[in-house]
Amino acid sequence: MPLATLPRRQFCRMASVALLPWTLGACSPDTQAPADPVYAEAPARAASDVIRLAVHPLHNPARLVQAYQPLVDHLNRQIPGQRFELEASRDYAEFERKIEKRGPELLLPNPWQTLQAQKQGYRVLAMAGDAQDFHGLLLVPIRSAVQQVRDLKGRRVSYPAPTALAAAIMPQWLMHTAGLDVMKDVEHVYVGSQESSIMSVARGLTDAAATWPPPWRAFQHTHPELAAQLRVLATTPPLVNNSVMARHDVPTDTTERIVQVLTSLESTPEGHAILLAMQTARFHPANDEHYASVRVFVRDFEQRVRPIESTRP
Repeated sequence: MPLATLPRRQFCRMASVALLPWTLGACSPDTQAPADPVYAEAPARAASDVIRLAVHPLHNPARLVQAYQPLVDHLNRQIPGQRFELEASRDYAEFERKIEKRGPELLLPNPWQTLQAQKQGYRVLAMAGDAQDFHGLLLVPIRSAVQQVRDLKGRRVSYPAPTALAAAIMPQWLMHTAGLDVMKDVEHVYVGSQESSIMSVARGLTDAAATWPPPWRAFQHTHPELAAQLRVLATTPPLVNNSVMARHDVPTDTTERIVQVLTSLESTPEGHAILLAMQTARFHPANDEHYASVRVFVRDFEQRVRPIESTRP
C-alpha cells in the first residue's frame, strides 16, 4: 500500500507548532508562568551567551516543556554565568531541519538523528537513558484480532515520523523479520509525534501504533482510561539510547560541566525528580563511537526495507 498521512486537522492541536525557547526567567519561582505556552514558526534568535537545548519531538511541544524544562532550570542553577533555554519543534522534520542548519547549540536527538548531526558538526556528550529502554513498541486495542506481528498485513499502523528510530524504523524492521513486505503489506501513517501515534490507535484511526517506552509510560499517566484500552502487541530488541550532543563550537569546559551535571542527576532527590519528569533512568557519558552500531543497523534496514531520508515528510 502507498504511504499515507492522516489529515492534518486530526493531530495539529497536539503537534503542529514550534515552541519558542522557554527561558529560566519565565519559569522562576518569582515569575508568574503564562497560562499557555507561546508558539511561533521558528525559534527566536538566541543571544551569544545562550545555549539552546533542542529535544526531538518525543512528546507534543507543551508536554515536552513539562518534561524537560526542569532539566534546563537545573542546568541554569548548576552552571553559573551560562544561560540555557529549551527549544521544542513541531515535528521530526522541523527538528531535523534545525540539525541541518546547525542552529541549536545542544541537541537531544534519537540515534538516527545522531548520525545526521555528526555530519553537521555535532559531537556526542552523553547517552540519555539506559540502552535497554530504547526499543520499539507496537500497540493494538485490547480486543483487536491482531495477535502477532504478521497479522498486521493489510492494516494501518501509525508512527511519529519515518525517521523515528525506536518508533518507526525498529518496528518496521520487526515486521520485516516477521515475513511482511513492509512497503506493500502495511499502510504506514505518519502523524508527527509520539502522543499522536498512540492517540491514533486509541481513537480507532489506525489498527496499531508504534512508539517506545518513555512516551508510552507518559501516555499511561496522562490518559489512563485510553491507555487501559490498549495492549502491547510486540517489543523490538533494544539499541543504544538517545544522545546528548553539542555543536563543535561550544567550549570544551562548558561541555564537560554539562556532562558532569547530567551524569550526577541520579545522586540527589532533586535529580531523581528531574529524571522522573523525563521518564529517563539516568545519563551515561558517551561519545560518537557509541553510535557505530546504529550505523550498521541503519545500513541493513535501508538495504532490506526502505530508504530513510527519502521518506521524510
